[in-house]
Amino acid sequence: MSSTEAPDTVPALAQAWLDVVLESDPLDATLMGYRTHDAHLPDLSREAQERTRHAFAAIRTRVDEIDTHGLSEADIVTRGVLLALDDAHADSSAADVIAFTVAAFPISPASVLVTYLRMITITSESEAEAYLHRLSEIPRYLAQASTRLSEGRQAGLSAVRRLVSMAIAQIDDALAAEPSVFAVEPIGSLGDTDDWRSRRDAIIRHEVEPAFAQYRAMLETEALPSSRGDDQPGLVHLPDGLDRYTRLCRVHTTTALSPEHLHRVGRTLLAQVHEEFQQVGRSVLGTTDVADIFQRLQEDPALRWTSSEAIIKAAEDAVRRAEGVAPHWFARVPQAVCVLATIPEWEAAGAPPAYYMPPAIDGSRPGTYFTNVSTPTARTSFDLEAVAFHEAVPGHHFQISLAQENAELPELRRLPMFTAYVEGWGLYAERLADEMGLYSSDMQRLGMLSADAWRASRLVVDTGIHAFGWSRDEAVAFMRENTPVAPVDVESEIDRYIAYPGQALSYMTGRLEIIRMRDLARAALGAAFDIRDFHEQVLGHGALPLAVLDQVISTWCAGATLES
Repeated sequence: MSSTEAPDTVPALAQAWLDVVLESDPLDATLMGYRTHDAHLPDLSREAQERTRHAFAAIRTRVDEIDTHGLSEADIVTRGVLLALDDAHADSSAADVIAFTVAAFPISPASVLVTYLRMITITSESEAEAYLHRLSEIPRYLAQASTRLSEGRQAGLSAVRRLVSMAIAQIDDALAAEPSVFAVEPIGSLGDTDDWRSRRDAIIRHEVEPAFAQYRAMLETEALPSSRGDDQPGLVHLPDGLDRYTRLCRVHTTTALSPEHLHRVGRTLLAQVHEEFQQVGRSVLGTTDVADIFQRLQEDPALRWTSSEAIIKAAEDAVRRAEGVAPHWFARVPQAVCVLATIPEWEAAGAPPAYYMPPAIDGSRPGTYFTNVSTPTARTSFDLEAVAFHEAVPGHHFQISLAQENAELPELRRLPMFTAYVEGWGLYAERLADEMGLYSSDMQRLGMLSADAWRASRLVVDTGIHAFGWSRDEAVAFMRENTPVAPVDVESEIDRYIAYPGQALSYMTGRLEIIRMRDLARAALGAAFDIRDFHEQVLGHGALPLAVLDQVISTWCAGATLES
């Protein structure tokens, strides 16, 4: 830096980091509401990955050079966020998951397009033209994805056979869909819409569909023959697999906890949750036998849905009930209302029971709670409320909307960047809902315990697969034995853990840390502790790595103690 050049500020570096993020993933930028890169798809080449790495490294150097003396509390928090993001990006790059990941989940390149392009909103002629250009980039994007998989195979990094087959089936379904899943419709009148539709459909027919067909052929003729079977689905079976997995554990938990430690914690938590099942099971089902409780929850036809419409109504009731009592538990509630929708049928087979799609930061798309209503008679009903409280209110919708509506935060901190914080809060919200009196029955409270067992078992199963070499059958058997999750959901969940190593660890790790911080704050503040103030501290600073959140809570407790 020259003597005349102004020194860097933390907010400026946060904006610089966000600029690189948006440029490196234009599709994600659009979905978040940043529309300056609407015409493009990510560049998946190694050269682009290196350019992004160098850009982040340059920002990291500038962050390290900032004199931390005299920084405001807000800048200290933002600086911690930047350092954590850089560490996570370095670990993610080293894990190189694009070299071996093929799946029907939106973490694999083709599935990302199939899932997310339909969510783009087009409200102007410029956005409409940008969408056509983005469609025209699909052949390049899928060709790069093929190249990265080929490079991975040459390095001994093979995909998982079952997941490759699922990806092929998803592409087949997408190509057979009428109208095309890529035929996004404009909202409102945009001039000569008929001409635009004709050009869109021509691009889909002559460029998009042939590119997907070529990518599908590559999966069938190249990826599938060299893929791993159900006996070796974990990263530990790949070159440097345990190191890759350990890095991904750090990325998703924002901690340095080892796979071995997380595995032990999961087993301990499962034992505790089973004891709670015995207590509630006695009053609800008249038995304390955990295996019997699980069997009845899984097999009792009365605990299955009778229709898709019933699922949607129950989800709507739960979300609106939570919104009604939230002001007693939160110093602020979002201005945005949570929208409910169903997962499209062609996507539902490989999708979880529900998920939340955050609102676009520009307001073009509301926060939406998507519920899986396919095969309703195969889906359990007792766990719907816990999922709704996790994904919508007071879970992800509150968490993400409050951050986005907080104009005092740097834009970077208004985005859901850290999985352990985001999913930890979602799981915390399930138990918080019990304190809020939101569960409509003890049967639904069994659903809460089911979710706890589910997330505790994830610690065991995810590490079991990727660090200890479990087969898919071993993982399925463990989850079926230790949780009352419906078999249809167990199968898809295990496949998700195989496809997305480490992500499933974030839920319980984050929840445990939030509870630990809450217990410490309650002990430090005594009678002055107010749950609304605690929630404001957890949610009022945007998404944070867990270590930085711990610093925020400690600073708040220290200040509150001095004031009292």
